Amino acid sequence: MRRSLERFLETVTLILITALAVLVVVAVISRKTGMSLGWYDEVAAVLLAWLTYYGAALAALKRAHIGFPRMVQDLGRPWRTVWYLTRQATVIAFFAVVAWAGARVLVVLGGTTLVTLTSVPARLTQSVIPVGAVLYIGAELLNTRDWLARERRR
Repeated sequence: MRRSLERFLETVTLILITALAVLVVVAVISRKTGMSLGWYDEVAAVLLAWLTYYGAALAALKRAHIGFPRMVQDLGRPWRTVWYLTRQATVIAFFAVVAWAGARVLVVLGGTTLVTLTSVPARLTQSVIPVGAVLYIGAELLNTRDWLARERRR
C-alpha cells in the first residue's frame, strides 16, 4: 500500500510541477509577444496550491519534513513511543481539522467558478484542501504503522 501511494503521489507531483513550469514558460512567451494570457495567474496559483498539498503528502510519506529524529531516538523506549504517538496524534488531528474545514469550504463555494475561466468550478480547484489533508493523514498512518513495527523488533 505504501509503494502504491508513493507512486501515485510522485506521479501527480511530477505532472503538477511539469504543468506549472510549462504554463510559466508559455505565459512569459505570450507576454513577450504581446498576447498576454488573462487566465495565467489564476491557473498558476491553483497549480501551485495543488503542488503544495500533494508534495506535502509525498514528503510526509517519505518522512522528509522537519523533525527531531535523533532526539526521539535518544529517549528511552517507553518515552520514545509516547513522544512519537503524541506527535502523530497531533499531526493527524490537525490535518483532520484541515480536511473538515476544506470540505466546509467546498459547500460554501456552491456553484462559483474561477474568475478568468468560468467553465472551471471553484469546488474542483479547492477540492485539493480536503483531498490533500486526507492523503497526508494516510501517509502519517502508514508511517505510524511502520514505526510501531520497527519498535516491536527492537
